[in-house]
Amino acid sequence: MSRIDQLLNELAPSGVPLRALGELGDFVRGNGLQKSDLKEEGFPAIHYGQIHTHYGIWADSTKSFTDPALAAKLRRARPGDLVIATTSEDDAAVAKATAWLGSVEAAVSGDAYIYRHSLDPRYVAYFFDSGSFREQKRRHISGTKVRRISGTSLAKIRIPVPPVEVQREIVRVLDQFIRLEAELKAELEARRTQYGYYRHALLNVSDEEGVRELALGEIIRLNFGTRITKKDDAGSLYPVYGGGGESFRTDAFNREDEWVISRFAMSANCVRRVVGKFWMLDSGFTFDVIDASVDKDFVGQLLLSMQPIIFATSTQSAQKNIDVDGFKRLTVRVPSLETQRRVALSLASFDSIVNDSTYGLPAELNARRKQYEYYRDRLLTFEEAVA
Repeated sequence: MSRIDQLLNELAPSGVPLRALGELGDFVRGNGLQKSDLKEEGFPAIHYGQIHTHYGIWADSTKSFTDPALAAKLRRARPGDLVIATTSEDDAAVAKATAWLGSVEAAVSGDAYIYRHSLDPRYVAYFFDSGSFREQKRRHISGTKVRRISGTSLAKIRIPVPPVEVQREIVRVLDQFIRLEAELKAELEARRTQYGYYRHALLNVSDEEGVRELALGEIIRLNFGTRITKKDDAGSLYPVYGGGGESFRTDAFNREDEWVISRFAMSANCVRRVVGKFWMLDSGFTFDVIDASVDKDFVGQLLLSMQPIIFATSTQSAQKNIDVDGFKRLTVRVPSLETQRRVALSLASFDSIVNDSTYGLPAELNARRKQYEYYRDRLLTFEEAVA
């Protein structure tokens, strides 16, 4: 019997009550803090957008600060409060929350709520990350392009309220999963840095005899993807890639084990290796080599190292699109085919470790994430007390 089971048997033998969040605390809307108000020092401040991009289950320090005089006019989260982002472009991210555990107050922007409550702060934050919370919030989300949820709606969502000793034990267990995930992320980042270092070293072939300098258009042919939409073509079998990461899944594929280059809406990370079968959208392209003395994976590694240069060939507009002719004119230094294959093989092992979702660190990270989600939802499910 687990420690949690023991505590439940001792402290809640008749079950755990479900209570509306509004019965247990108050939702206070943030106000007035704009991105332009954020600074590198001053009074601690949390902008709702940072909850989506920076903060996890809890935080004891802020990414940004603001002017103390402005903060005095703003609504502020107290230590132990929950800070909730109430708008997003997708339902999954609506009401993403962070428990503020700093030693002082933090100013909070609009499009965010402060939840002041009487529960263990991290317990509430884990509940906001749970399947039960996501299921309940779904019926309260409104809006079309921008999805949002109100404090009035959040107050109606019901949370299990076990004794505080049980809340703390659940937090202790789930914190272990979060720490392990953070350690794996740190290791993955370290390996990616190592991969970049060795890629640069191995691709530096300027001193080798017989090196040729060639334009990309002389050695590769571009294969543009085909447009499909999530509305009409969504499925479950194969990932769909365009100018960035996986966007949705479909039940057909048009590529397998390819290097992908962004075409539209480019970011600085505009080259990636995709392992397995996938669908290539028209917002990206792959390539074939047309020179028998050139190794495809060696070219892929060259392109990966040239991402800043490729990004610089984009058209200068609000949405950066690649200049295809400019891309073809980019030059690369190509050594002997034997050297190309040796370098590509050496770098492939690094690539598998840092990018392969079925084998390397990303696969382990994904497995740990699924394990966390399973235990989180299991630990937050109780036999309900009969009124």
